[in-house]
Amino acid sequence: MTTTLAFPALLRLIDERSRAFRAAVASAPSLDVQVPTCPEWTLFDLARHIGEGRRDWAATVAAGPAPVKSAAEGAPAVPREREALVAWLAESTEQLVDALREAGPDRGCWTWWAASQSPETCGAVARHQLQQMAVHTYDAQITVGAPEPLPAEVALDGVEEFLFTCVATTSAWPHKPTAFDFHATEGHSWRLTVDGDGARSTRISAPGTTPAATADEDPDPAGVSVHGTADELVLFVYDRIPADSLQLEGDAGLFDLLRAWEPEE
Repeated sequence: MTTTLAFPALLRLIDERSRAFRAAVASAPSLDVQVPTCPEWTLFDLARHIGEGRRDWAATVAAGPAPVKSAAEGAPAVPREREALVAWLAESTEQLVDALREAGPDRGCWTWWAASQSPETCGAVARHQLQQMAVHTYDAQITVGAPEPLPAEVALDGVEEFLFTCVATTSAWPHKPTAFDFHATEGHSWRLTVDGDGARSTRISAPGTTPAATADEDPDPAGVSVHGTADELVLFVYDRIPADSLQLEGDAGLFDLLRAWEPEE
């Protein structure tokens, strides 16, 4: 039930999602239009975030395990003219992909997710960068009125990447221990367990399949289960679509507790 994408595929898809993002920017009636899913940003703000963020990560990957200053410090102003902005965005992605390709997937890299289930490697950075590009491409597309589903291979990897990187922690869950199950209609499922030891996720058997006989398989029912396409699950965990867009079973209020939780580390 492997969902993790190979490193070359990650680089290819980062570039592909970047091209889709630039296409949305190029088609917008104005760069000053508000982004519905990031209401504090205009489309220009979102584009600046994408470009500066990819340049920062390109520098971080090139530096290895040591943290570096933001690449935006001392850099020329982000161009506001549309054609120049699109070219600048393309160059930003090129810098990131080139840095990742040069480093390779196994090289150590500074990350902000030291306590997560994702390794501190360039491969894990590439995996997270793909999801950042994919979700923000959706943001840009919905801004111009042309949202498209995330590519299936991106979305399937995205559910697990989010759980392993953005949710996993060793900080104690401050409420009654419970579990969250995520079921993608494409046939993949994951369980997030939260308790005094923190939050950890594992792959589980999809509904209607024969349970795997492993030590990690938890036979107890989850506090809440969510069912949807992988695309819907990714957009849900990133707060792009509401819970009522999916099928929920159990205590939906647990998601409010999860979103409000601020682990110490």
